[in-house]
Amino acid sequence: METTSRVGAQEAPLSPSTSTAEGVPAARRTVDGYLRAPFPWYGLDEAFTGPRWLMQVGMAADGTVQYGSTGHGEEPSIRPTADDAQERESFVVVVTVANSPVRRSEDGTGVLEATSVSSAAWLAGSGLLSATWPAQLDHSLRDDWLDQQTETAFELADDLSGPVWSSLSLPVDGVPAPFHYRETEFGWVLAGAGEDGVILGAYGRGMSAYGLGFSVIKDITTYAHD
Repeated sequence: METTSRVGAQEAPLSPSTSTAEGVPAARRTVDGYLRAPFPWYGLDEAFTGPRWLMQVGMAADGTVQYGSTGHGEEPSIRPTADDAQERESFVVVVTVANSPVRRSEDGTGVLEATSVSSAAWLAGSGLLSATWPAQLDHSLRDDWLDQQTETAFELADDLSGPVWSSLSLPVDGVPAPFHYRETEFGWVLAGAGEDGVILGAYGRGMSAYGLGFSVIKDITTYAHD
């Protein structure tokens, strides 16, 4: 796609957590990568009073932080469970993407695509899929299912004016901002331009997107837990 890049997707896939083979969340990423970012991180505003936790950051080949995500609510598990158990999971993940123009690669041999609202929509859509493992799906088939669904999410992110997207206005640092929003059988996804040189995306399940608000995280270390 012309303006959407699968930002750092191969270096650091966006997912709610790393997992063991049994699907139990492994140790969360440390705060170090977040502290290296040249842009502010966003999360749900103070109206949300539940748990907050770090996920991971995506970096370019030169180590520059390009995006990252922060979790709110119950940390999802990708272990196959009954559908009703998955529905009880309640979480929102906020994706912060650096707003970058078209630029030369570090080695000078190519051009890196600009980030856009579509970039945030793609990262949010693929993030939601990474937290989903349909209970009826055999483990051996999950990779094929995930590849197929992720490609669909990529195509949808490239067509934000398409029929699957609707408009939603949500506050960013207290100021109403427009977002693109879509619902899936696994949860919801949204994306829109933010402030301070970033683009925001989000995905969730068990918590309505309507009524959410986003704000700059004043101290990202408050999301880090032992």
